Amino acid sequence: MKRFALLAGMLTAGVLTALAATVSAQPAYPSRQIRIVVPFPPGGSVDPIARTVAQQINERWGQPVIVENRPGGNTIIGTELVAKAAPDGHTLLLASLTFVTAPGLLPHLPYDPLRDFDAAATIARSGYVLVANPSLPANNLKELIALAKSRPGQLNYASSAVGGALHLAAELLNIMVGTKMQHIPYKGSSQLMPDLIAGQVHLSFQSTIGSIPFINSKRVKALGITSTTRSPALHNVPTFAEGGLPKYELAAWYGILLPAGTSKEITARLSAEMARILALPGVRKELATQGLEPFTSSPEQFRAMIKADLDKFARIIKTANIRYEQ
Repeated sequence: MKRFALLAGMLTAGVLTALAATVSAQPAYPSRQIRIVVPFPPGGSVDPIARTVAQQINERWGQPVIVENRPGGNTIIGTELVAKAAPDGHTLLLASLTFVTAPGLLPHLPYDPLRDFDAAATIARSGYVLVANPSLPANNLKELIALAKSRPGQLNYASSAVGGALHLAAELLNIMVGTKMQHIPYKGSSQLMPDLIAGQVHLSFQSTIGSIPFINSKRVKALGITSTTRSPALHNVPTFAEGGLPKYELAAWYGILLPAGTSKEITARLSAEMARILALPGVRKELATQGLEPFTSSPEQFRAMIKADLDKFARIIKTANIRYEQ
């Protein structure tokens, strides 16, 4: 028995020594510069979010964090770069709603949005505002639906790109209520807003922050917002649920994705750090100036949301027969 106890003790000591060696052999994270890849050109709406996150991680972790813009190919270039990066937590993707709309429009992507990425943390979200020319004889969502049904095919809406979130938001409305409003695509919101104000187009879904100056100056009127709660920046604008469509929900979101195979420890640390960052009053204020609501979720919740959105937008694209135009 004594020999057995001695042998067991030696084995236990050996196991503990091996575990300690394994732990000490693992490099500390982060061990070098972190890069946040933004798959959009510099100066867009995603840049301020990425730079806010980069600054906070740099201050809290003591490692340099850079924001690297890799635009092109409807976000494919930057997204593929992260998919093929080493899964060590030092290359992050600042993902947005385009991450879940692109697969339905471009079926031959060089990456799989679920297989090639691990969800780490959400950052922020914001609804879209449905705005109309002031002369349109509808002042809320119910009146618009009634008007569109009484004039099938006569009302139109503008969007900033074929297959973009603003286009899909309008087609989701068409699908849900059975209207036939016609799509007029533009190359960017800066081109379509003058025509909307002039009455050459009737309606458009727009970002919250981009809509505020036009709504406040009464150059357009707001009929509803697509998020589940009212926007603090537009507290007088009712949600679509309040307007009679409780099942309509579509919001822009932003979050951090990692190359697939990143360790659970690194993913958990990033998730926890983002939750702490999003609780900071200064960060919440900064996001609010961009028309955004801080949005915290676990990696598991974020992944489930991505999967649900992939299915949702694929159905909208197929039902509306949308084809991507380069």
